[in-house]
Parts: sequence; structure tokens; C-alpha cells
Amino acid sequence: ELLSYYEDLSDHLLRATEWGETLRELVSTVHETNLALNDARMNAVMKKMAAWAGLVAVPTLITGWFGMNVPYPGFAQPWGFWLSTTVIIGAVAGIFVIFRRNDWF
Repeated sequence: ELLSYYEDLSDHLLRATEWGETLRELVSTVHETNLALNDARMNAVMKKMAAWAGLVAVPTLITGWFGMNVPYPGFAQPWGFWLSTTVIIGAVAGIFVIFRRNDWF
């Protein structure tokens, strides 16, 4: 006569075990989602940092080229300074526009 009670207890235990496994899977899914969101945020930040590094690299390259002690068009001439300044501003503006279109800023 106790068999029906044991079957009922077994049924309750089975339901509790399944409910616990469901909750464990839910917590695992929430944790993985949180990690994925953090990765997406970090990728967006890294993309912006790379864009800023690209903007800084262009003037560095141009001033390094014009700063060499070898003759180039405009060497020791006032218009050479203005040429390098114009090239720097134009290149940075062009890269900025390209990065802005590609949503890097």
C-alpha cells in the first residue's frame, strides 16, 4: 500500500530534478549572453581605437617624410610647409570621412 506513495515521491523528485536542470541551463544561457555582449562592446571600442590610431598615423607619416634632411620639392621654402600642412589636413579629413561612412566613429 506504500507503493503509490513512493511512486508519487519519485514523480515529485523527477520533476524537481528536471526543474533544477532547466534553471541551470537558463543561468548558463544568461551567462553566455552576457559574455557575448561584453565581447561585442569590446569589439566596438577596439574598432574606434584603431580608427583613432589610423588618424594619428597619417600626420606622423607625412611629418616624418617632410622632416627628413634630404631635399624634396619645397625643401627650405615657405610653400613646402604649407604643402605638407595641406596634405596632412586633406589626408586626415579623407580618412575621417571614410571611417565615418564605415561607422568606425
